[in-house]
Amino acid sequence: MSAYKKMLVAIDLTEEAPQVLNKAKAISSAHGAELMLVHVVEPVGYAYGGDIPMDLTELQDQLDKAAKEQLAKYGDEYGVAKDDQVVTVGRPESEIHRLAKEQDVDLVIVGSHGRKGFQLLLGSTANGVLHGTECDVLAVRIH
Repeated sequence: MSAYKKMLVAIDLTEEAPQVLNKAKAISSAHGAELMLVHVVEPVGYAYGGDIPMDLTELQDQLDKAAKEQLAKYGDEYGVAKDDQVVTVGRPESEIHRLAKEQDVDLVIVGSHGRKGFQLLLGSTANGVLHGTECDVLAVRIH
């Protein structure tokens, strides 16, 4: 019996994403596990602290659309079914926790920039995912 059946891979859609995806693909192949790709778009209002008195809906929609298109490219390249490609809006840690629980995920895989000092070791998102996820978490070092 395999240790992992379903893996959630949270990526940031940068040029560093393939480093995380390659590791996730290798692990999923070794375990015969299903991969689920997730990207969390932070609400545009967070970036401005809600101080801009204008409707940012169109901008948010454009960000969501661009994220879905980029995630689909990665999904096609790494053989991840469309149903297992999720773009959601919210705080990354919270959304990853929610999806991991809802989807009965065995392993969450995130990228991590190996900065100095324990607090910076994982980075804020990876650290937030680690503290609150009920399943295993793998932080893939980004070079």
